[in-house]
Amino acid sequence: MIAAEELDAVVQAVEESGLSEAVLAQLRQRFPGKHFTWCMDDDINNGRPVASRNNFAVYLVNSSDHCSVLTQDLGSASGYVLAEIIAD
Repeated sequence: MIAAEELDAVVQAVEESGLSEAVLAQLRQRFPGKHFTWCMDDDINNGRPVASRNNFAVYLVNSSDHCSVLTQDLGSASGYVLAEIIAD
């Protein structure tokens, strides 16, 4: 489960510091037990972000079954995909 306040804190952290391995490490330390993945936004073919800014989007992941799937449901989410957006 991901609380709305936690999602807001993740978005704020990325807004303030940008996407980097250091930011992901900080988020993993701050939110133990949550999975964080960094990719390019155009690598995601389906699903909708739960938050979007000019340079990144945040997707939620549900890993309760054998395969992880994107979700919009905070209650079933277990992690984040932070997707970098590069302007054309």
